[in-house]
Amino acid sequence: MAIDLGTVNTVVYVRDKGIVLNEPSVVALETRDGVRRVKVVGNEAKPMMGKTPDNIQAIRPLRDGVIADIDVAEQMLKHFMDKAQGGASRFVQRSHVVICVPSGSTMVERRAIRDAASNAGAASVQLIEESLAAAIGAGLQVAEPRGAMVVDIGGGTTEVAVLSLSGIAYSNSVRVGGDKMDEMISSFIRRKHNLMVGEMTAERVKLTIGCATPPTGDGLVMGVKGRDLVTGRPAEVRVTEAEIAEALAEPVGQIVGAVRAALEQTPPELSADIIDEGITLTGGGALLRRMDEAIARATGLPVVVADDALICVAMGAGRAFEDRTYHGVLIAA
Repeated sequence: MAIDLGTVNTVVYVRDKGIVLNEPSVVALETRDGVRRVKVVGNEAKPMMGKTPDNIQAIRPLRDGVIADIDVAEQMLKHFMDKAQGGASRFVQRSHVVICVPSGSTMVERRAIRDAASNAGAASVQLIEESLAAAIGAGLQVAEPRGAMVVDIGGGTTEVAVLSLSGIAYSNSVRVGGDKMDEMISSFIRRKHNLMVGEMTAERVKLTIGCATPPTGDGLVMGVKGRDLVTGRPAEVRVTEAEIAEALAEPVGQIVGAVRAALEQTPPELSADIIDEGITLTGGGALLRRMDEAIARATGLPVVVADDALICVAMGAGRAFEDRTYHGVLIAA
């Protein structure tokens, strides 16, 4: 079993079945008589965010690609592993698990992920670097002595890596991703329109009219509902694509900056290969409209978005586990 434990979504790949689960990394906890219990996880918990009464709390146990609340993360992992195997009753055969980790994560953070998976019922835990898994999932020939560049834009972090011979020649990660974009959108709407919007609304705006480069004119328009900060009443305002592009300029600029920094540090022979191969984008953030255009404009290189950008990392981790060619890329936890 391969798990892409993401800040926003968790994707599970099972041998011979492919991707069996893709759900939000959200857990709803209910407090009864002073005891916290897991109420629902994943798809059922996501709509509760920002709408819960006092005794229920909808939380995301991961922040910036690493575990922030280990107990809740463990419960979430256990739930997803049971579900991927077809229910808790069949969880007699303990799975060998491969989990993706950001390349910038520390030993302490990696140990937290390993412990959470072991306690959730994994027979053995191996780790794989996220950018390597993304490249394998996107179908790049990482085992060859050729340079390939991958930019994995996730919910909490953006990983930029130059790969060759099943290893990472250069990698860096910036803690900018989908979450940061949502924050920038909500703070922009608060400043510009005096309207307070929640996390879910900001995400909906990003998915509907978000773009990395400004459109000609105002572009698409969308109605956004929230609480008016002046009157305190519920209100609706209209935001344009051009405004959202302005709000996203900073996080997009940071991602582009990370790509340029990686290119500056790449050895010349690998740089020559990258001119031919171009840059591959994976992760949910790669689906932001015109993201490839923004990076192509800044670097002058061809940029492509991987076919299944959202599930690339889990697919690559699963393939690395099954294909003996890639066994050297797995790290014993």
